[in-house]
Formats: sequence, C-alpha cells, structure tokens
Amino acid sequence: MYRRTLLKAVVASAALLPLAGASVAQERFITVASTTSTVNSALFEAILPAFTEASGIEVRVLSQGTGQALETGRRGDADVVFVHSRPAEERFVADGHGVARIPVMYNDFVVVGPQADPAGIAGGSDAVAAFAAIAQAQAAFASRGDDSGTHQAETRLWEAAGVAPEGSWYRETGSGMGATLNIAAQMPAYALTDRGTWLAFENKADLEIVVEGDRRLFNQYGVILVSPERHAHVKTEDAQTFIDWLVSPEGQGAIADHTIDGEPLFFPNADEPGA
Repeated sequence: MYRRTLLKAVVASAALLPLAGASVAQERFITVASTTSTVNSALFEAILPAFTEASGIEVRVLSQGTGQALETGRRGDADVVFVHSRPAEERFVADGHGVARIPVMYNDFVVVGPQADPAGIAGGSDAVAAFAAIAQAQAAFASRGDDSGTHQAETRLWEAAGVAPEGSWYRETGSGMGATLNIAAQMPAYALTDRGTWLAFENKADLEIVVEGDRRLFNQYGVILVSPERHAHVKTEDAQTFIDWLVSPEGQGAIADHTIDGEPLFFPNADEPGA
C-alpha cells in the first residue's frame, strides 16, 4: 500500500514538471525604462508583440521621463534604458552606468498652442524666437517640468532665448507628455511636445502645431544596455537580444510601420542629418 501511494506521488510530481517548466519560460523577461513618449505614442504596443514572438522574451516597460529612466538605470532597476536626450545619455555611458549608446529612431519636437495664438508665433520655424515671443507676451505655457527628454529640450530653448521662465504664465505640470498636453488643452496654453505623442493625442481641443521645422527640434532616441559590471543581475544576453532586434531590419521595419492616418510617428536608422 505504501509503495503504491509513493508511486502515485512520484507520477503526480513528474506530471507537474512540464507545467513548472512552462511557468519558468513565461518568466523570461527584461525590464526597459523608457520615456513616456514611447508609451503615449503606442510604439511599444505596436512593436513588442513581434519581438516577443521572435525571441520568447517579454519586455516589461517602466514609463518614465528620460531623467527618471536614466536614474532607474543607475540604480540597476532596469536592464535597458530607451530614452531621448543625447547629452544625458552620453553622460550616463561616460560615467560607467551603461555599455554603449545606440541610436534607434528619431522624430521631432513641435510647439503647439491655441488657435488664438496670443504670442503671434503661428507658422514660424524658429523655435528660439517663438519661445522669446511667448515670454514677451507672458502667454500661458505648460511645461512638463520633470527632467524628461522633452523638458531638457525645452530648457535648452529657453536658455538659447535668454529667458528664465517664471511667473503665473509658466506652469510646470510635473507630469508626462500626455497629461501635460491635456492641461495645455484645458488652459489653453503653448507646449513643447514630441510629434509622435502629438499625433497619438486625441484631446487636442483647439490646440494646433504653431512652430515646426527648426533643426534644433530634432529628437533622437537611443537605447543603452545597463552596465552588468555595475549590476551583476542585469539580464545581459536577453537585453542585448532586444537591442539587436531594435536596430535589425525587422525592428526598424516595425518602427517605420507604426503610423497614424498614414503618418509615421518615428523614423528608423536615426542619426542627426548633417551630424
């Protein structure tokens, strides 16, 4: 009787082994700290299923501003960072927190604002002059104010315009791009946004693009493997598989195919024109 009971227990345990293996397989994942713009634009929704199907690796995305995403990488709380502030990314690598910065894609920033255009900047292509005019008119401006890649780009434009923005006309939201655009639409106010998020944003109200086309609005995204020398738990092999896929013909094609009403949100094979 004891032997029969033991045999049944062994058989039952053996039957569970495939299920346990399946559970382990399902837990194969990497963590990517990325900007809110890649999430707000639904890029990951569009491209990650193809990567997971090809590799068997799940990608878990932390949606943060670029500054926060890089800080997450510094702590070792992500395997990969995928962000859009080249100077900050290069510092991250130079300081030993990342292995290498690899350009993946680009779009551009645009200045959006109310149709009433109180600063008189609509139709322009000089972002610095537009920012100076907004400050001169003290026209409402909604800033992310969160050290994101977009906020860092905005800060550079204010500095180039010789303006230290402050006062009731300048509102820092401390929020992601989508939330900041919602606030700008409600106020209404001017704002700087990446084009991908703008195209995906549905609550435009009377906001429209008022300034675009300035070379200083170029917006490049880079991907970085978090240093396994600093953080031994980084999933180096699977993370590198993801990075390699992003810049492969398959990954670049998936990025190019992500469109809204036929308009691409990002362009692959990204390096700054003329750089």
